[in-house]
Amino acid sequence: MNSLTTKDLILGYGEETIIDSLDIDIPEGEITVFVGGNGCGKSTLLRSMARLLKPKDGEVVLDGEAIAKLSTKEVAKQLAILPQSPVTPEGLTVLQLVKQGRYPYQSWFKQWSNEDEEAVEEALRVTNMTEFKERSVDSLSGGQRQRAWIAMTLAQDTDIILLDEPTTYLDMTYQIEILDLLFELNEREGKTIVMVLHDLNLASRYANHIVALKERGIYAQGKPEDVVTCQFVQDVFEMTCNVMTDPLFGTPMCIPHGRGRCLIQQQRQSG
Repeated sequence: MNSLTTKDLILGYGEETIIDSLDIDIPEGEITVFVGGNGCGKSTLLRSMARLLKPKDGEVVLDGEAIAKLSTKEVAKQLAILPQSPVTPEGLTVLQLVKQGRYPYQSWFKQWSNEDEEAVEEALRVTNMTEFKERSVDSLSGGQRQRAWIAMTLAQDTDIILLDEPTTYLDMTYQIEILDLLFELNEREGKTIVMVLHDLNLASRYANHIVALKERGIYAQGKPEDVVTCQFVQDVFEMTCNVMTDPLFGTPMCIPHGRGRCLIQQQRQSG
């Protein structure tokens, strides 16, 4: 099992610092979810962990080595990333897309092998995409398309998978479908999964470990039931709420305050 940590990590764009002197250890074999307000650095941190963004200072350490010193293929054999809203070349089939996940294992001396074939077929099977493998990716529904991209990351056969908002633009059914798939991968294969999610209730339901970012660093981290409180939501999201126990899963469930229909009716009746 590969480990992923940061040491005194400083990230930013131009003169702006987004993350400042951050130390974090990602729990191995668990699901970690980054949460926080817009612009707090969730996606920036995830991109730096995948070596897609060069730090201003500090380092990301993958399996005991500074990730900046590893070759692209060495990193890709240990860590896979699914960015937010990936773009598929027009006309590419699901099978062709998933095969891209085997790139780290190809070379002039080692071409496509039975091992590659088996990895692709297993990734298609696990994501329930086998029947769609000859379909064009851009002809699929949102949930199917996202499963195709996840199949590609699985074909890469890494211990660590990073996903930047994997449920963005998906309706509720597809959101649960994708998160259930990732949960099952973690349970069955022990994959270390790190995600950025906007929905705090879904983060609480699926995460073993939550990391909340605010003001260029970590505001709080730990098990959802230890972290997610009314004060936490107020401090991190600047929103008042009630926090209850999810009756189905026993995890924290945030109920935001606001001017919903029932409140307006109550105000009219009292007026």
